[in-house]
Amino acid sequence: MREKTRLEQNVQKVRTVENALRDNLELIEMGEAENDTGIVKEAEAALFALEKEAEKLQLLSLLSGEVDGNDAFLEINSGAGGTESCDWASILLRMYVRWAEQRGYKVTVLDRTEGDEAGIKSATIQIEGDQAYGWLKTETGVHRLVRISPFDSNARRHTSFASVSISPVIDETITIEILDKDLKVDTYRASGTGGQHVNRTDSAVRITHIPTGIVVACQNDRSQHKNRAQAMAMLRARLYERELKKREDKAGAQYDNKTDIGWGHQIRSYVLQPYQMVKDLRTGVERTDSANVLDGDIDDYLHAALAQKIKGESSVVIDDVD
Repeated sequence: MREKTRLEQNVQKVRTVENALRDNLELIEMGEAENDTGIVKEAEAALFALEKEAEKLQLLSLLSGEVDGNDAFLEINSGAGGTESCDWASILLRMYVRWAEQRGYKVTVLDRTEGDEAGIKSATIQIEGDQAYGWLKTETGVHRLVRISPFDSNARRHTSFASVSISPVIDETITIEILDKDLKVDTYRASGTGGQHVNRTDSAVRITHIPTGIVVACQNDRSQHKNRAQAMAMLRARLYERELKKREDKAGAQYDNKTDIGWGHQIRSYVLQPYQMVKDLRTGVERTDSANVLDGDIDDYLHAALAQKIKGESSVVIDDVD
């Protein structure tokens, strides 16, 4: 039913553009026949606005991958820069949460590790909404911040890094085989707020997939069993996303960009000092309203990155993660 609703909405959007195009062309013909320049100018202005709508629909056509319509796991890890990078990771987390909320998506915090002094060392959230993974899949990579550090008493400029990883939430239609012997499971006490139960029981779960080195963790629920199930879902998503990246780029360069959180691997730079500029290094998209970008207004970057994607991603079924 969810897929049916999405397809009906997409068809209706195309029909709306087609009808508006036909109506405005008829208005132009009528205006020219009656020498009414006002009608002609009004219809031409409507056509220019319609062109932008058509461009948006073209972007939607790129979200045709097998899992583009699925929910998404978003993981953020702080990198080089100490406390400054932990603070930057928390700013990035807020940016994506704000973006999701503005779209009406549901956000659930699955795991969060606080920084020693400020910000976060890492966090994992689940974003639930139509085509959440499709829109966010190009955000995987290292994000760089340049600003005057609020943690530096000498008010010096600092450069910080944080990595973002996007994985699709996998449903039962996709088979991913994970062997028990390949897993290392650790339990520990959840951190943060949550009352006495959180602090007294080993309810949090961390799972390491030994062949790939992928680590996932969940401490969202009071039940260890529920946290383990959620962590396994995250692991399946990470393995699937890893296989997708390997098949998109056999050289593995795109996947490797996630592992080195530092110089030379960033996909986007957020410069707040000495000038305001947020630039995507892959697409060249630049904006000077950095406050709006950090408040979740990132659609320009998502659209440009999607436009670069190759259409018609192939379906993937993972039988052997090796």
